[in-house]
Amino acid sequence: MYKFVVVTDSDRAAGFRLTGAEVIEAADAGQARALIPPLLYKDDIGIVAVNEEYMLSLDEKVMDRIEKMHRPLIIPLPSKSKEIDRRTYIERLLKKAIGYNIVLKR
Repeated sequence: MYKFVVVTDSDRAAGFRLTGAEVIEAADAGQARALIPPLLYKDDIGIVAVNEEYMLSLDEKVMDRIEKMHRPLIIPLPSKSKEIDRRTYIERLLKKAIGYNIVLKR
């Protein structure tokens, strides 16, 4: 069975630990840049959830690798500091996962 790993800040870490996920805390984006790439090569990891601000700090080579691989699936966690449109966020995740744009209506 594949593991679910979360790379996040200390504020969110406890909540993810309660779900049973393996949590890796990063103090800042610089530390996250060092922690994320090795996770991409582990055979026992199926999903890696990463704070959106940490994802934005990754270099282009790592982002290209993430875009081309099938496993682990990398999921950005929305930033706490900005308000997001949840419908748009879910549509973006679906498009990345299946390759088609699905429009969600009320």
